[in-house]
Amino acid sequence: MSDTQQRIDSLVKSNDVVLFMKGTASFPQCGFSGRAIQILKGCGLDGKTIATVNVLEDPEVRQGIKEYSNWPTIPQLYVKGEFIGGSDIMTEMYESGELQKVIAGEAA
Repeated sequence: MSDTQQRIDSLVKSNDVVLFMKGTASFPQCGFSGRAIQILKGCGLDGKTIATVNVLEDPEVRQGIKEYSNWPTIPQLYVKGEFIGGSDIMTEMYESGELQKVIAGEAA
């Protein structure tokens, strides 16, 4: 595993909720990342409980996260070490109530 993959793996496993995004929670740099933050806030999380990684600051992480998850787009959400998906999947799960359960640690 490369250094970048190890760094990503460590971030995913050491945070309950981590969002790889373009920009930051307080200043998203794309509409999909902004929507992802709003969804997480809608689930009762705040900027302090969401670990975010700004992929625009690190090209290696920007490419590496796509390889890590085998998912081509950003943002990417991980909850308790498990890959959840991108903005569209987050939206669907949020609207059905499933995302709230996953974040709360309830079995889906």
